[in-house]
Amino acid sequence: MTLDEIARRAGVGVGTVYRRFADKEQLVDALFEERMTQFVQLAESCLGTEDPWSGLVRFMELATEQHACDRGFKEVALAGTHGLKRVARARERMFPLVSRLVERAQEDGSLRPDFAPIDVPLMQLMLGSLSECARDVDPEIWRRFLGLLTDGMRTRRDGPSPLQRAALGPEQTQSAMRAWRPSPR
Repeated sequence: MTLDEIARRAGVGVGTVYRRFADKEQLVDALFEERMTQFVQLAESCLGTEDPWSGLVRFMELATEQHACDRGFKEVALAGTHGLKRVARARERMFPLVSRLVERAQEDGSLRPDFAPIDVPLMQLMLGSLSECARDVDPEIWRRFLGLLTDGMRTRRDGPSPLQRAALGPEQTQSAMRAWRPSPR
């Protein structure tokens, strides 16, 4: 997509876009930076949650929701193949915050001690991939699997947590599985 097409879709004049951004890469940088600032603010807000477990789960849910809703951001943030410096800076900003969310939950005994902060982006990758495959079947099915994953992360509970989504039926599962595509190499 060209800057001209972006301007047309945004409903602004081409000159407006070109005055602010010399090329598409600068526009992508600005959008990425804005979204990363939102993720940093989300993590900081979750760190302010009194209950460490609730803060961690809230972060994972809201961050995964953002990844599920914004395919372009997810691809740039998780793949790390486009704008490597941009992605590295973003990870440098986020990793200490995610690490602190994990440490708080481990310190209070609610999160299993062998859970690592680096598990969070990999879980988001899994859930984001699921949301891509199932978007035509049930775009919110990732919530079910986040519930299953977070139950497995806990050190203690009285019983299983209620899941936010029902399981897919056999036909829905087949449809979602048919939507999966291997990554181009």
